[in-house]
Amino acid sequence: MRILTAERRHATSVREGRTPFDEVLEQSDVITLHCSLNDETKGLIGARERGQMKRSAILINTARGGLVNETALVEALREARIGGAGFDVLSNEPPRQGNPLLAADLPNLIVTPHIAWASREAMMSLANQLVQHLEAFVRGEPNECSPGRKKS
Repeated sequence: MRILTAERRHATSVREGRTPFDEVLEQSDVITLHCSLNDETKGLIGARERGQMKRSAILINTARGGLVNETALVEALREARIGGAGFDVLSNEPPRQGNPLLAADLPNLIVTPHIAWASREAMMSLANQLVQHLEAFVRGEPNECSPGRKKS
């Protein structure tokens, strides 16, 4: 597998180790989104971007709802303009009736209830961090969660 890291959509230059955004869309078999939702990324994948993808491409969004135009995605899936999609996030959470991804009955779409992060390993890591923070608190030791603590 060759992994590409996309440069920002409207970047004027390409940083080392990155690939222009449009090239990533055109070349990728699987596109996974890993970015925050802000003014620059809202609607990052819409009809134009979807049209640049391979017809067999799979789009995965476990980052933030709102990165993808959900209506355009459902249309593309219905018309087989992309191969499939897997989403763990929606534009409105908690989910509301009328969301195009929830209303779609498509064999090439999987929607999960925003739990992709909750692996056994992730849950154990969180539990261990909690225990460490509680033990530090009981000992009176500051940690990165202590109010007013400066990061070094």
